[in-house]
Amino acid sequence: MSEFNAGDDPTTRQPISDVDELVRYIAQGAKPEADWRVGTEYEKAGVLKESGVAAPFSGKRGIETVLKLLAERFGWQPKRERGRIIALTGRDANITVEPGGQLELSGEQCASIHCAHQELTEHIKEIVTVGADLGIVFLGLGIQPVSPVDTIEWVPKRRYEIMGPYMAQVGTLGQRMMKQTATVQANFDFGDERDAMRKFRVAMGLVPLISAMFANSSISEGTLNGFMTLRGHIWTDTDSARSGMLPFAFSQDAGIEDYVNYALDVPMYFIIRNGEYIETHRTFREFLAEGWGVERATLEDWALHLTTLFPEVRLKRYLEIRSADSQPPEMMLALPALLKGILYEPDSLQGAWDLVRSWTWPERLEIYRAAHREGLHARIRRIALAELARELVEIGASGLRRQNRLNDRGDDERIYLHRLEELVRDGKSLGRRLAELWDGPWNRDIRRLIDHTTYRLPQ
Repeated sequence: MSEFNAGDDPTTRQPISDVDELVRYIAQGAKPEADWRVGTEYEKAGVLKESGVAAPFSGKRGIETVLKLLAERFGWQPKRERGRIIALTGRDANITVEPGGQLELSGEQCASIHCAHQELTEHIKEIVTVGADLGIVFLGLGIQPVSPVDTIEWVPKRRYEIMGPYMAQVGTLGQRMMKQTATVQANFDFGDERDAMRKFRVAMGLVPLISAMFANSSISEGTLNGFMTLRGHIWTDTDSARSGMLPFAFSQDAGIEDYVNYALDVPMYFIIRNGEYIETHRTFREFLAEGWGVERATLEDWALHLTTLFPEVRLKRYLEIRSADSQPPEMMLALPALLKGILYEPDSLQGAWDLVRSWTWPERLEIYRAAHREGLHARIRRIALAELARELVEIGASGLRRQNRLNDRGDDERIYLHRLEELVRDGKSLGRRLAELWDGPWNRDIRRLIDHTTYRLPQ
């Protein structure tokens, strides 16, 4: 759940009244192709090693202590709220904490996935080392495997104190999303408005495929839950005003203004004044026209509001693809690698769109939900998503081959797709494989699941 950090530009704090200013704010994120980067955000659930129960935030064996030790040992700078450590900042990256204590690394903006690999490897070393001293392990899963939502401690952030109760009013699963789920998210640049909307359209079209390929949340609260990606399903009843797929994405003449109009009509959670959160719960369109008491809308408010929208593909000053469950370390970089090969290569972008362009909106909704339950076994027009996924991976790999970004050993970025290629070849996501192990050789032993999915020191 991306957060907003106010910058030092005083112009973003000046009152605004024109929708065109909101459109320009997003459009100004455009970059020349030479400056395009990939940003990846990695969430992972921390649990007590002996039981798989969610690690608390507070206490000697808590996530706050993990943050404290990361700062002491590895040079991260702690960020506090009301006296509690709630985040860490580094030179090129940040570590934040989701509402249920899930750790999120927001990584460096990288020109290649090789750069992201180096950063992720160091991050894993750090959290595994610190966690070992506390008896906390981090899991390559898309959901907390043991703890019911009501038993998980809330991270004491004002932002979450506002969002949590609101989530309970607008859907049945919002607090589960906040406290139990974990994702890996990839962020991409665009060259201009036309490029932004083309990438937005293709990425939105690929949502069911991405959900199925990276489905990894089939076990929760100590049992099979009936989904390959329960995390994906949870988003369907979190807050319909701000989540899910967006139909206007598939209009050929859609522009940034369409996204702005969508965002304008979503209720706001809050604004921030003098470091304090002020609840609003009115649409940004109303706030823009009428203000809130003496307060008037600013671009800073708009940037903050954009971080509180959770569609499957989110448009800020870059694109965020949000449809994948969190993965084990060897699969974490498959998502940004696959999408880099697609979104940053024109032929691959067109090839990916050709796979899904003919689907109707009702078909998109149907396969979206089917992907959550059935994963790669879900079918559209009698074609299994596994078959389309194999084609998509080939398209992404061909894009990476043409980009030809090499590491020190002379490998291009296709090396990060090898594990994904195996999964789609077999037609089984990690979620299905875990379900088979659970009902088979593991004999429903939660300790086997924890051991199998625990992050370990990189070799």
